[in-house]
Amino acid sequence: MPVGGLVPRAVGDAADVVVRNARIHTGDVRRPRAGALAIRDGLITAVGDDADVAPVTGPSTTVVDALGRRVVPGLNDAHLHVIRGGLNYVLELRWDGVTSLRHALAMLREQAARTPRGQWVRVVGGWSAEQFAERRLPTPAELNEAAPDTPVFVLHLYQSAILNRAALKAAGCTRDTPDPKGGQIVRGRGGEPNGMLLAAPSALVLYSTLARAPALEGEDRATSTRHFLRELNRFGLTSAIDAAGGFQSFPENYATVTELARDGLLTLRIAYHLFPQTPGQELDDLTRWTETVRPGDGDAWLRLNGAGENLTWAAADFENFAEPHPELGPYEVEFEKAVRLLMEHGWGFRLHATYDETIRRDLAVFEKLAAEGLFPAGNRWLFDHAETVSRDSLDRIAALGGALSVQNRLSFQGEVFTRRYGLGAAAEAPPVRAMLERGLTVAAGTDATRVSSYNPWVALHWLVSGRTVGGPAIRPPHNRVDRATALAMYTTAGAALTGEQNVKGVLRTGCYGDLAVLTDDYFTVPEQDIPHIESLLTVVGGRIVHAAAEYEGMDEELPPVSPAWSPVAHFGGYQVSGRTSGTGARQAELLGQVVAESELHHRWRVARGQATEHHQPFDPCFLL
Repeated sequence: MPVGGLVPRAVGDAADVVVRNARIHTGDVRRPRAGALAIRDGLITAVGDDADVAPVTGPSTTVVDALGRRVVPGLNDAHLHVIRGGLNYVLELRWDGVTSLRHALAMLREQAARTPRGQWVRVVGGWSAEQFAERRLPTPAELNEAAPDTPVFVLHLYQSAILNRAALKAAGCTRDTPDPKGGQIVRGRGGEPNGMLLAAPSALVLYSTLARAPALEGEDRATSTRHFLRELNRFGLTSAIDAAGGFQSFPENYATVTELARDGLLTLRIAYHLFPQTPGQELDDLTRWTETVRPGDGDAWLRLNGAGENLTWAAADFENFAEPHPELGPYEVEFEKAVRLLMEHGWGFRLHATYDETIRRDLAVFEKLAAEGLFPAGNRWLFDHAETVSRDSLDRIAALGGALSVQNRLSFQGEVFTRRYGLGAAAEAPPVRAMLERGLTVAAGTDATRVSSYNPWVALHWLVSGRTVGGPAIRPPHNRVDRATALAMYTTAGAALTGEQNVKGVLRTGCYGDLAVLTDDYFTVPEQDIPHIESLLTVVGGRIVHAAAEYEGMDEELPPVSPAWSPVAHFGGYQVSGRTSGTGARQAELLGQVVAESELHHRWRVARGQATEHHQPFDPCFLL
């Protein structure tokens, strides 16, 4: 149909999709800006203005008028637990974006009322106590009141979990249950568990307890994953690198995305890693995998990218910032065997390494192998997280041909990190600018879903502003990046980690047709409103995979959320809070939430005989 002067022509090489009337940030230094582009057979065939796309606009071309909005390359989360997250998404109540504990508990109470017998209500990551106006966690008593009979499990970062009585019973947690290694079951005076589980410092006690909750089966797994991918598309994500993780076994937990890829139903490009799950068996698993497949042998939608983020369990440093950093025992012998095996078979890898102490030990192993020519040898490898990496270690990483992937974990844990290590250390956690100044590839991601939220704009805001979700600016200006650099960390850098930098992360001819039409202009919107950005139209390989507002109905139809009682069916995923560009409005909003919390506290005291029904003024002048 004619759109603003674009008259369809009967051409044999007509584009599938044309986007016009846009402010396109291409990410291509040779042509950084454009007003229109065309996509055919999944690839960009023209970038420029209306005159450039007119010759390829045919009668069957879908013409998208961006209405002057900002268009960016599709975002790529370089560290996302997308496979595990998809298998559980529809079972989880998301507190991502919720601004008050009062509201969060109301959601929990409502969900408990509709959850059938035998099922749990679970809040698993994506939030922090610092985002709430009340600045606190829920208590076990509040969970018991909200859900007296339905098991409730609430995970808070890698630090703790809060359970109600029904969940303790369902998990088989009694006074006789011993504390697991690296964890603590908090108990009352009589020795009975009180509902708090602490990572001390290992999160195994948290995840092993969560693993006892019922899981999805069969077709529900595929439906859950498709809805999670659509939720990621909602924010402009078109690619992700899956970092594997604990309780994510190959091949059984990868079967769902494999089947969706085979049926052409993925709406997000996934490059995945393999993580040996059984301590003491890591080398056996890695040997079997390296003898079977090679990284990069997949396709544009699903591809193996290497091993990690653990190669051996003994080398993992848990990052519970509420606890002292762990003292790892000797691990170098088995770790060296694992790295040697991977490098000799052309496998790249990624390593979970929070602390510089661990990074230095790992680098010593790499430097030993470098004497044999294994580093740098063309295989892609990187450190994840690296919050306390030193300048010296960064120089050593660069010399060995490594890269880095940083996540906004401290936008959710910044305050607790500061309390333990001080403002000086927090200002450099991680030293993003020092990484970039050394010419290292530094990709960005979230580490969702069990700590940070999967919303990439929260992570981009953290990179640009240095602020936590609670508001404080912990990282000073010298360790922040500008908006264009942050976006490149979320596009071109992620593509480099999977060896796709020539086809992904930029909008130029011959590259993947992956893009997002944004609700707000990322480059000009007030800084505090960056986390509120979403995508109105997300395109992956020329397929419209998410559409909202004027474009609603242009995307592919999804099956209904199943099971019907799912929290996602009623609340959705990320909770959008009211945008408040002015600090005065934000103050008023927070004060209102605190007043509401104060009133609830007063009612609690009245119910227990600790206060009267009506407030009595303390100053006699108010009685006059």
